[in-house]
Amino acid sequence: MTEQPRLLLVEDEPGLRLTLSDRLRSEGYTVESAANGDDGFRVASQGGFDVLILDVMLPGKNGFDICRDLRQKGDATPILMLTARGQTVDKVMGLKIGADDYLTKPFETPELLARLEALRRRGGGPVTGPTYKFDDVRVDFRSTEVWHGEEQLQLSAKEFQLLKYFIEHRNETLSREVLLHEVWGYESTPSTRTVDVHVAWLRQKVEEDPKKPKLVLTVHGLGYKFVG
Repeated sequence: MTEQPRLLLVEDEPGLRLTLSDRLRSEGYTVESAANGDDGFRVASQGGFDVLILDVMLPGKNGFDICRDLRQKGDATPILMLTARGQTVDKVMGLKIGADDYLTKPFETPELLARLEALRRRGGGPVTGPTYKFDDVRVDFRSTEVWHGEEQLQLSAKEFQLLKYFIEHRNETLSREVLLHEVWGYESTPSTRTVDVHVAWLRQKVEEDPKKPKLVLTVHGLGYKFVG
C-alpha cells in the first residue's frame, strides 16, 4: 500500500482549518493542523512532512516567520503560503524567504489541490552523484547545502531546486515555460517573471559577477543555459 503523504496545515480560522483538513483527508493526505504560528513552527520542526500549508496572518509567529526559520534550519519541505493580501510585495517576500508557492484567499479547493500535487512532484531526475562542483562552488544534493569555498551559501528551497535542475540539464537551453513546469510544477505559465526573478537571485549567490554571468547564461529569445 502506498503511504499517504503527510501534510501540516497552519491556519487560525477554525472553520477553514476544519473544512480544509476534512477535504485533504478525503483526498488521501494524513493531515496535522495548528491554530497559531508558535505551535505550527514546533510541529513543522519535528519534520517528516511532505508539504506545509502556512497562513501568512497568524497569532504568534506569522507564516513568513515560520517559513524563514525553517529554511534557516535547512528544512526544504515544500511550502504553500495562504494569504488574504493581494499586494505583489507580500508574494515576492514569501518567495524570497523560501516559500515555493502562494495562494490568495478566497480560493477554490481544486486549485489548492492542484498546487499541492505540483509541489509534491517537483524536482528533476536523479543526479549522477551526491555532490557537484563548478568553479569554487560545491553542491551537496543529499544535505541540500551549497558551498563557495569554506562559506555556506544561503539558498532558498526554490533556488536550490532551480540550481539542481540546471545542473541536471547543463548545457541545454531551457525555456521559461519548461522551468515553470519542471521546477514549479505549473501546467500553464502564470508569469515568466517568476523564473527571471529566481534566476537573478541565484546569480547573486553563485556568480562572481552577477551583472556579467558566466554560469547561468541568458539565451535571448529562448531562455537560460547553465554551463557550470
